[in-house]
Amino acid sequence: LAKYPEIKTLMGPDPHLKWIVSGMVFMQLLACYLVKDLSWKWIFFWAYAFGGCINHSLTLAIHDISHNVAFGNKQAKWNRWFAVFANLPIGIPYSASFKKYHIDHHRYLGGDSLDVDIPTDFEGWFFCTPLRKVLWLFLQPLFYSLRPLYVNPKAITRMEILNALVQFSIDLIIYYLWGLKPVIYLIAGTILCLGFHPISGHFIAEHYMFLKGYETYSYYGPLNWLTFNVGYHMEHHDFPSIPGCRLPMVKKIAAEYYDNLPHHQSWIRVLWDFVFDDTLGPYSRVKRLCKLAKES
Repeated sequence: LAKYPEIKTLMGPDPHLKWIVSGMVFMQLLACYLVKDLSWKWIFFWAYAFGGCINHSLTLAIHDISHNVAFGNKQAKWNRWFAVFANLPIGIPYSASFKKYHIDHHRYLGGDSLDVDIPTDFEGWFFCTPLRKVLWLFLQPLFYSLRPLYVNPKAITRMEILNALVQFSIDLIIYYLWGLKPVIYLIAGTILCLGFHPISGHFIAEHYMFLKGYETYSYYGPLNWLTFNVGYHMEHHDFPSIPGCRLPMVKKIAAEYYDNLPHHQSWIRVLWDFVFDDTLGPYSRVKRLCKLAKES
């Protein structure tokens, strides 16, 4: 910032985010109507190939919204409620709990018992062979949702309760209008595309140590178009208040700080290497003892 103060001008809300997210939500509601009479095999096909991609993208929109980039820091409640709206096609309440834990991921990156992105000792010990690592990738949504309850349990907040009430109410309305298949289409898409799916390569690409000494990596490939530039992860951790749409500008302005850092070219390659490289696995994360963990 001292050398490139113009980066400060990139901070602040993204005026287009609310319209893009709204379009995605309504696209999924339309899809619910269109799939209501399909056979079950096509329900799961479209959930994996289409709906789940949108839902995964919406989880990353919620990630951006958790940093208040939809309406700005002065409109925190608007951001929280808009995240609940973005959550609707995901089928499972997610946004409020994500916000509660994600701030710790930035504040205590790799912090033992604080950063719940870090796999547990059991995950590292058990999922150590190619077949088991594939299973672990399939089960990622389960581990991401349950791990916080084990590693760093926190009191349920009022916003989480409201998030759940709104989400389950919409699920019931969809079920009442169009039956069970659209509800399964939404939830199956979320589970499948947050598991073993090309887009899910970002979970591994971001903080698994592919090279010793480097614990955070960026990815500059085309899937950033579907994921609100979550691939620009070095840039995001440096400037979390800059919305994803402007992170490429950070790299362009301060190229000397990023161009020589190791980065990924393909999330599919990341998944392949993670599964078949014996030196990689759930243990391949930096875990540090943070001050707060010592005091607790």
